[in-house]
Amino acid sequence: MATALDSYVNRTISVVTADGRIIVGTLKGFDQTINLVLDESHERVYSSTQGVEQVVLGLYLIRGDNVAVIGEIDDDTDNSVDFSNVKAEPLSQVVH
Repeated sequence: MATALDSYVNRTISVVTADGRIIVGTLKGFDQTINLVLDESHERVYSSTQGVEQVVLGLYLIRGDNVAVIGEIDDDTDNSVDFSNVKAEPLSQVVH
């Protein structure tokens, strides 16, 4: 997994955590246990009744045992989305 993350360094990624949070930011580093360091990050809080709230987090560390999914974001596509009009059910936490 760690070698797959090498191509994501200094790129914008989205991380879905085991507790259902969605964190977006620039991947600055990681280690062998997939602890992630994100810069210029924010959490996207989804709601079925309101638009997406984007909570600024800044420099942020995510523990590897809390990472469920990591994916690269296309900056042009992401910037063209009007998140104030996006409505969706929040994700539930992962149950083991």
